[in-house]
Amino acid sequence: MAADEANTSAASAAPLAPLPDHRDVRTAWWQELWRRHAHITTPLRQRGLMCDIEFGLSAYIVRVSLPDDSYLFISPPQEPPSGRPPGDPEGWIVTREHISDRSRLFERVYDSAPPDYPGGPQRPEARYGGSVQPLIEAIDHHLTQLGLLPSLPPSTGDPLISTTPQHPAPSHTGIADQAPAYVYGDAILALTDHLNGTASYREVAALLHQMGDPINGLLERLADFVEAAGERAKESEDDDGFDLSYDLADAAADIRKAGEVLYVAEDRMRALSPAPATPRSPAGPSRTPASAPPGLPLAAPRRAR
Repeated sequence: MAADEANTSAASAAPLAPLPDHRDVRTAWWQELWRRHAHITTPLRQRGLMCDIEFGLSAYIVRVSLPDDSYLFISPPQEPPSGRPPGDPEGWIVTREHISDRSRLFERVYDSAPPDYPGGPQRPEARYGGSVQPLIEAIDHHLTQLGLLPSLPPSTGDPLISTTPQHPAPSHTGIADQAPAYVYGDAILALTDHLNGTASYREVAALLHQMGDPINGLLERLADFVEAAGERAKESEDDDGFDLSYDLADAAADIRKAGEVLYVAEDRMRALSPAPATPRSPAGPSRTPASAPPGLPLAAPRRAR
């Protein structure tokens, strides 16, 4: 698949695990499913874990091959089935399974799906809903404990850090007749100017990677910042402190959701061709409505494992 051949941006040194080896990989419907689940499969493939998309009981799921011949199954709710589109459910369920002639393994690793009925019991991670970042962190933690997570190669560095002038943290104590220094906003503005001036979709995709990467991306770091501000608000004895902390927690969740959208957009941007003939002006591109995604089959034949 053309969009997958260069899935790793110049900002990351981690090689991706290969695509699955079956004929569905070359079909349009499978490629659309793969795109819709890229925010899950790409972080796992960066960890050396091979992924595939298949049909479960009532929805499409991600199957992850582990070094001990067991599998992770990452799925939306299956019973009752989710009414949301593939790749964007109301919650995720992760199980690790292994079946052989001598033993059967089944363990639940993560469950952020809503309860089966109103007022029913739910796991602590249910508060994360369909967010992917906590899902990836839970898988990281579990597989690390089991010794099943391949070692990650070191990063070659963050282009956002290496290409942006470094400044001391701005002071906001309020000096008379002096405007505040927005060095972080200015850094992003400079990055936007750089994006508007590039003639390469691959370079734009690399910048999207820096924004939307679910582990080290700018939006993930921004969400951490907003969450930290919420924790500080919670420490206040003011009655509004708790309400403010909840509002900031919701804002952090919205930021992470935006990061997931950008992470999926990275592959789509890289697949665009041909590149623009001339750089865009600093005024930025005009907005055009996105086309509707192609239809997906209700089910696909399951292959024997």
